[in-house]
Amino acid sequence: MKSAVETLSPTRVKLAVEVPLEELKPNIDEAYKTIATQVQVPGFRKGKVPQQLIDQRVGRGYVIEQAINDGLNGFYQSAVQETGIRPLSRPEVEITEVPDPAKKEGRLAFTVELDVRPEIELAEYKGLEVTVAPVEASDDDVEKAMDELRGRFGTLSVVDRPAQDGDFLTIDLSASVDGEEVDSAQDLSYQIGSGTMLDGMDEAVTGLSADEDAVFETKLAGGEYAGVDAEVKIQVKAVKERELPEVDDEFAQLASEFDTAEELRADLAKQASESKLLDQGVEARDLVLDKLVEMVGVPVPESVIEDQLEQHFNGENASGGEDHDTEEHRAEIRSNTERAFQNEVILDLVAEKEEVGVSQSELIDYIVSTAGQYGMEPNQFAQMLDQSGQVQMIVGEVRRRKALAKVLEYATVTDTDGAVIDLSDFVRGEGDEDGSGVTDDVEQDIDATDVGQGVDDADVEADDSDDADGAAPTEQTEEAAGEPGALQEAAGQPAPTEQTEEAAGEAVSTGEPGKTNKTSE
Repeated sequence: MKSAVETLSPTRVKLAVEVPLEELKPNIDEAYKTIATQVQVPGFRKGKVPQQLIDQRVGRGYVIEQAINDGLNGFYQSAVQETGIRPLSRPEVEITEVPDPAKKEGRLAFTVELDVRPEIELAEYKGLEVTVAPVEASDDDVEKAMDELRGRFGTLSVVDRPAQDGDFLTIDLSASVDGEEVDSAQDLSYQIGSGTMLDGMDEAVTGLSADEDAVFETKLAGGEYAGVDAEVKIQVKAVKERELPEVDDEFAQLASEFDTAEELRADLAKQASESKLLDQGVEARDLVLDKLVEMVGVPVPESVIEDQLEQHFNGENASGGEDHDTEEHRAEIRSNTERAFQNEVILDLVAEKEEVGVSQSELIDYIVSTAGQYGMEPNQFAQMLDQSGQVQMIVGEVRRRKALAKVLEYATVTDTDGAVIDLSDFVRGEGDEDGSGVTDDVEQDIDATDVGQGVDDADVEADDSDDADGAAPTEQTEEAAGEPGALQEAAGQPAPTEQTEEAAGEAVSTGEPGKTNKTSE
């Protein structure tokens, strides 16, 4: 088999493939065997019909067509491996020549056009210089953290007065569209000012007392009527005020692992400083990536953008609403897709040059930390990744994160006051477990079953830690009673799917020269 690549653009190529009759013969023989089980010839059992009789019954041309259809994808995949291209889109195949059925000679020839990952030259990424804003934890930051902790252990008391900002309300809601009730919910808990339900709700309930109601116009946030204008009636059943505990040694022992309020305050100050350092690290990381993209310049195939636009606006997880599919929103998705693709290409090259690998424990840590973003248990998330064939996609994501951490490790980061920022702790958190930046490359050896078992073990450790001293304090105040369909914004997000580099797909052909078709979805 011969294959050649013609570059049509930095992101699109045309493959020309020639398969001699000798290499097509195994597929022809297999086609004869298949057809022999499908035709009935008196005197012969199914599967035992001679090739000559099959030629008489259905024609050798039909046999060759079946052989081409069955073998085309294999020849295409071989050409992809031989040429080293990295497909990004589904192939468009045109068969230009088939063997002559009458003469039993000739060859199969076809061309394939497809988008590919561009070949780029990686710029020097060591020693990049970026400047970030100076940050320092203040007393206000510590007090804010303390108030948030006190809020978790606050108590709610019913008050006989009009509701005001920060109060907790017990409410009933009903929504009507064109005079017809479309949804309702009872005994919901809502804190004024939290903004967790409907636009205009805070203004509607402020000033209401128990047993009073109000009606306001808004767009529904979830369910079948998401984005639809509705009239919402809200009935206040109770107004509650949150009382915060005093900051003393007793509170410190209740809310933390510390014995005194002084120790608790010192720990909150430490956490505030670490949070500020994290902010600087994130800013530096983004600036470094901006510089890399600017230095390298990665062309983005239009098919990658179109696929993402189609999935976002027309896919099964697409959200509705008249304000969803707008020119501004499409421009935003296009820009985000272009940037994500450029980041991926560049960081993959860095990972290759730095010989960055991913250990199984790193993969498990990532799955455990990411599962909650999709509203799933870690083991459930791992099983979903395995069943959808996305484990290697996650491996690639972890590998790219480590590659970016290496680039940041090489960078010089200063703040606008000229002080050099030490981001070693941040880099270690973004990179590997020991901070070395390189682990054994076990990507191809990672087994999804082992990952699932590792996630189970991680769950056990996490469950055990919840019972230990110093565990995160739990919410003591009244929480929302559930999601009443259209009256509250839907929570969560869809599971991740690969948006850029896809499998090459099957090059299914009509078996006739001159006909072009894309592969089936």
